[in-house]
Amino acid sequence: MKFDIKEEDLIIKPYKTEGPIYVRSQKGKYQKLRRYIGWALMLAFILIPFIPYQGQQAILLDIGAQQFRFFNTTLFPQDFTLLAWIFMAGAFALFFVTTWLGRVWCGYTCPQTVWMMMFIWVEEKVEGNRNKRIKLDKSPMSFEKFRKKGLKHLAWLSISFLTATTFLSYFVPVKELYSNLVTLDWSGLIWFWVGLFAVCTYGNAGFLREKMCIYMCPYSRFQAVMFDKDTYVVAYDEKRGESRGRRKRKDDPKQLGLGDCVDCNLCVEVCPAGIDIRNGMQYECINCGACIDACDETMDKFNYQKGLISYTSEHQLAGQKTNKFRLKLVGYGFFTGLVIVTMLIWMNLRVPIETSILRDRNALYRVNYEGLTENTYTLRITNKTQNTLNYTLTLLEDSRFVLSAPQNIVIPAGEMSQFPVTITADGYDLKQKVTDVRFKVQAIEQPDIQIIKQSKFYKP
Repeated sequence: MKFDIKEEDLIIKPYKTEGPIYVRSQKGKYQKLRRYIGWALMLAFILIPFIPYQGQQAILLDIGAQQFRFFNTTLFPQDFTLLAWIFMAGAFALFFVTTWLGRVWCGYTCPQTVWMMMFIWVEEKVEGNRNKRIKLDKSPMSFEKFRKKGLKHLAWLSISFLTATTFLSYFVPVKELYSNLVTLDWSGLIWFWVGLFAVCTYGNAGFLREKMCIYMCPYSRFQAVMFDKDTYVVAYDEKRGESRGRRKRKDDPKQLGLGDCVDCNLCVEVCPAGIDIRNGMQYECINCGACIDACDETMDKFNYQKGLISYTSEHQLAGQKTNKFRLKLVGYGFFTGLVIVTMLIWMNLRVPIETSILRDRNALYRVNYEGLTENTYTLRITNKTQNTLNYTLTLLEDSRFVLSAPQNIVIPAGEMSQFPVTITADGYDLKQKVTDVRFKVQAIEQPDIQIIKQSKFYKP
């Protein structure tokens, strides 16, 4: 038996080959909600670095100084336990939302979707609606086509540059960043990162678009693991819609043997991923609800009941009730809350001071001219607050030990200071060769900021 296999059939095609997706503009309650959320997120992204707090930038991730400021809290690399808690809370929250409402994160709040839809909006304003854009791309190059394409890409590049600059303002003080931009006094490093982020934004939102969601985002691949028959997803009611077919508004679909789907294809044209929701649930779907708004608009025109495409569950489509309090959903919600509460408790118990006691490595002890035993230490104190503080150092031991240290230790905000400390004792008063000693460091202005560190005292 021979098989007629062509050479082109053996070529693996990793990407779709049907060309670019021309997204049709769509109005409706879900698209209005998506736009409101998108504008709110973009405004927050732009304005947050400009929020002042006590004369400083409220949120600043200063990598050079290894300090991460969030209003009145300054975090240092040793506080990165908080980052683990944030990632855990975000992961459980994502699992919870996905199990409950499917990929609404992708459709409404993902930065890739927000910027992609913004670039599509610019494209529509410059080049026209979907049909005009298709016609423009098929037409030969002319001055008008060059003008529109040039204006579109100029707008895209401007948005990308603003996005990159805004992103960098979370890591560089915003006043310094923008004042140096006006005077063209950016360093080479700043220009590199702004250029890199601008190119990434321009490429992702302008060209890759849905390919980022379909081929590069891992979330689209493992999301189905969190779905169940009670998860709300965008779905097409096949029983009600089939058989689909075109008809006039006054036609009776029952007499024609047709379902409610008029096969207008608008659900495909408005989809930013270019899929046909009528083919069933697909991992490319980002749950943006554009096809729902388009279908409801068509149902209105034909005086049919809305909801042919809707946010629904598999159980609901089968005529059963959706279980809103199933064990998996409750479990994800519980662990999300537990991690958030644990993180808040950790932050509340966190003391904004870091102290280390290092013994003299050259000698365990020495005996002075009075016959007393001395141990030398190096004390390091890091002020993790945003104010200059005065600290005192004391020993939590009896009178057998005498501490020699500065009486008042002044440390500026976010800085570390180190200095030598000596403890003296009469060896005859100590029964053991090694005795535990405890140092207490306390802020004078804020007595609740204190820390106790333990070390060892050695005698001959």
